[in-house]
Parts: sequence; C-alpha cells; structure tokens
Amino acid sequence: MTVFLPRTAVLTGGLAVAAALALSACGAAPDDKSTTANGKSAATATSAADFGGLDALVKAAKKEGTLHAIALPRDWANYGALIDGFKKKYGIKIEVENPDGSSQDEINAVTSRKGQDRAPDVLDLGSSFALSAAQQGLLAPYKVTAFADIPEGQKDAQGRWFNDYGGYISIGCDAKKVKECPKTFKDLLKPEYKGQVALNGNPTKSGSAFGGVYAASLAGGGSFDDIQPGLDFFAKLKKNGNYTPVESTPATVEKGETPISIDWDYLNAGYADEFKSKGVDWTVTVPTDGEFSQYYSQAVNKDAPHPAAARLWQEYLYSAEGQNLWLGGYARPALMTAMETAGTLDKTAAAKLPAVSGTPKFPTEAQQAKAKTVLAQGWGKAVSG
Repeated sequence: MTVFLPRTAVLTGGLAVAAALALSACGAAPDDKSTTANGKSAATATSAADFGGLDALVKAAKKEGTLHAIALPRDWANYGALIDGFKKKYGIKIEVENPDGSSQDEINAVTSRKGQDRAPDVLDLGSSFALSAAQQGLLAPYKVTAFADIPEGQKDAQGRWFNDYGGYISIGCDAKKVKECPKTFKDLLKPEYKGQVALNGNPTKSGSAFGGVYAASLAGGGSFDDIQPGLDFFAKLKKNGNYTPVESTPATVEKGETPISIDWDYLNAGYADEFKSKGVDWTVTVPTDGEFSQYYSQAVNKDAPHPAAARLWQEYLYSAEGQNLWLGGYARPALMTAMETAGTLDKTAAAKLPAVSGTPKFPTEAQQAKAKTVLAQGWGKAVSG
C-alpha cells in the first residue's frame, strides 16, 4: 500500500536554516483591500478569473508588495528555489517565519493572529492538518488556474486546500557510520541499530513523522483504519534501545547524531546530494514492507493580510515553473501526470526520483482523523521511559 502526506513538525529535518521573522509585531491587518477597477476584493476572490484575470491579480499583489509565509525551510522540497523564483518574477518580498515549524504551528499562528498584519498569508500543511484547518473555517476557497488538473481526491471541492507535492516514507542511512544500512522496517529492529533510528519530529505535530508511524503500521499488518501497529512498532523500537528521541535534521545527520532517519524520500534524497561534499554517504531506500506516500496541501489563510499576494503565490506554485522546481527537489508535484501529458514536465528531474512500485493509495479524511486521535492518545506512552 502507498499514500502521500506535509510537512512535518520540525519539518523535516529541521533544516538548519533559521530565517527569523521580520514581521511587524502586532496591529490590525492592512485596510487596503487590493481591489480592481470594478471594486472586486482579493480577499473574497475564488479564482484569478473571479478577480478580473491574472494580470489584475499580479498588479494587486505587487501593490501589497509582501507575502507572509511560515514553516518553509529553504532546503525542504526545493522551497529556496521557489521563493527566489517568485521574488524574481514578481518583485514581491517573501518573509518566512519559523522555517522549521510544524503543521500545527502554522494553524496556531493563523488562529492566534487573526486580524493582525503579522498573520501568515499562506500555509503548506500535512494533509490531515489541512482537513482540520478547513473544518475550523480557517481557509479561503480559491481555485488556481490549473485546479481541474489536480487529481480527484487530492483537492477540496471548494478549493480550500489542494495537494501540492508529495513523496514516500523512506529510510535514510549514513553508510559510513552504519555497517549495513536497513532496507525495511523489520530491519530497523535489529540490535546493531541501537540508539540510531530517528524520526523527523513528533507524529502528533509533524506530517513526516505521522507518515513514518503510518508506514510502520502498514509494515506491521495495520491499515489506513488501524495505525496502532505503528505505535506498537515504535514502542518495541524504544524498548530495545534502537529509537532515539533526537529529531533528525540536516545538522543532526551531519554530526552523526541520527545516522538512520525515517523521513520523506525527497528530503532524504536532498540530504544525499547536500552531504556528498561533506563526506557523508547518505543512502535512501523506500521500504517495501511499509510503502506509504502522501502529499502536502496548499491553502490560503481566510484572513490573509496580503490576499492578492497569497493567491498569486498559489498560481506560481501550480504553474509549470513552480511544479518543476518542486520536482527538482525530488518531490513529486501534484500536476505531474498532467504535465507529462502536456509535455511540460522536466523529464531529467523526474528520472532522478527514488524507485517505487505500485499505485499510491490514500487514507480518507475519516481514517486520518482516527489515526491522529490514536496517536494523540498513545504516542507519549509508546516512546516514554
């Protein structure tokens, strides 16, 4: 079985970058509603066409001049290139708060800063967190121009969230520090991996860690309806001393603190590239006994202080340029199939993706909600002591 899920708590290996927020302290959101000549407000526009067209949206976004983002590490799925590309194309400043934050941190920022200029404009959330945010009424309905090409089941019918990029849970391993790298979840229980196996965050807050537990569940006989075997696996991993509570990041990998990391394949593959020059032989394997994939989801804050820039950012991400930049970071973009058909896919980048088999399957909203509840109630107990 396979599925796709966003960003994680300490997001991915808490990327080492620390882009501190330069947002204004408090204060109300700007009065400027970024209207077109006919008085249409970007804050209520449900598509570029609804606002008067893409050119009108660009003009309004440039007038706002700034985009507030959160939890977007530059070395996560090639976000550095996406941020730079957007700035270069439109001349709009992007301020990234808490780059190593979690999906839950994003939701907390939206709820605690409602009406403030320092609230995030856009969100990149693990799918279960996107569903939760939509249920709380935090997200603005907005359909990008390419909305129809996003596969069914990977978007909200109202456009409150839609999948952006995804990958498979993988096992990253420092082959210079680990004599024989594990290839499966079953391998991870071997005594030679004592104190070496890490997750990228806490699964009750992190999309990637949540995916790691789900994958372990599938490997242990569980299903999308039953994540308990995943908790049991990590309890066993903790009991035999193999699990380390240190959350894996590029820094902990480089220092040798987390020589084995369960994380998205696009993050682990990115580490492999990054660390070649630093003497780290980082290998990446998608475990055949727990093949789980998930997409992250994009969304616009319903009360975004820069509503036009927020919507233009989405249009950029779902353009061929934006989708191929994610692909360049080893992440599988949501429009990959449509772009392959249209001849706009970067085939060279696509050929570098880690090998997987089968057709991805995804847990339903109800299954994810149930899994989150089980994790919230049992994760602490599973890895305590």
